[in-house]
Amino acid sequence: MKFKKALITGITGQDGSYLAEFLLKKKYIVHGIKRKSSSFNSSRIDHIYDDKAYKNKFFLHYGDLLDANSLTKIINKIRPDEIYNFAAQSHVGVSFELPNYTSQVNSIGVLNLLQSIMDCGLQKKTKFYQASTSELYGEIQETRQSEKTKFYPKSPYATSKLFAYWITKNYRESYNIFASNGILFNHESPRRGETFVTRKVTIGISKIIHGLERCLHLGNLYSLRDWGHAKDYVEMCWKVLQNKKPDDFVIATEKQYSVKFFVDQCFKYLGIKIKWFGKGLNEYAKIMSFNKKNYPNLKKNMIVVKVSKRYFRPNEVNNLIGNANKAKRILKWKPKTNIHQLIAEMMTTDLENIRKLNLK
Repeated sequence: MKFKKALITGITGQDGSYLAEFLLKKKYIVHGIKRKSSSFNSSRIDHIYDDKAYKNKFFLHYGDLLDANSLTKIINKIRPDEIYNFAAQSHVGVSFELPNYTSQVNSIGVLNLLQSIMDCGLQKKTKFYQASTSELYGEIQETRQSEKTKFYPKSPYATSKLFAYWITKNYRESYNIFASNGILFNHESPRRGETFVTRKVTIGISKIIHGLERCLHLGNLYSLRDWGHAKDYVEMCWKVLQNKKPDDFVIATEKQYSVKFFVDQCFKYLGIKIKWFGKGLNEYAKIMSFNKKNYPNLKKNMIVVKVSKRYFRPNEVNNLIGNANKAKRILKWKPKTNIHQLIAEMMTTDLENIRKLNLK
């Protein structure tokens, strides 16, 4: 029996690790590219690498999207059936501080991958998936953003991803490569990077519960996002490459919540009632009621959330919600995890992680 071979860039990240698990269950042979600097950040895939069942099915290679020669060597050696590109400088806020690096990795890196497919003579064999982003829409031009909505990027990150989106379409149309974009709206999990707002919230609250911090500081509480679970979204990424022809798809839950709602629901899941006071940069939340037996480190009227100017972006994107009708119609996909299930999983995981950390 011949097994499909997949190559995943960014395999040590949230999406790459979930996709690796998904493909291995589908009987794929999975190869991943990781940078030398990510050698000590492999916790998301260590369990796969250590699993004897995947001894001859899971392989890691050192490489870098900005090193075209290394990519070509890896791709030519593996000759994969599918390539999934999740590697990126993916933090919007950081992109304002590192615009040059962000642009290089997120733009030229994608070009290097596509050109490597060409240089290896694999344009008729290898399918290519590019992880695009809802940040492309930026200053929204339509209430619900679909594949036809005009783009208006508002950050170096989004601008770099816009090049990646169009160069993927360009190689598809110019060289008949099976190259598709998945426009992913926000997708979270316990494996999300700790600097992203959802993990910042669940980790921050967990530290407050365990007495390691007193207050969580956040930026724009009224930013509206379409949040799904990364595990659901990687299945959709796979479905994109199983389609009869290459195409671009929005991946979204079609439901929208604010950062403030996310915070409220995290506390509510723990049985803690908070109340908000003030406006703008002076807005904050106090604890109103809780079970003292369960949470001995908390106090009534304790301020647990404050707004900080430090965490606002230079150019805010306030309102994103996807229209995933095309994906539902053509790929028969729909998300399995709702916002409350997502919050429960993230809070449970981070509470336990912080508890273990506190014991050391």
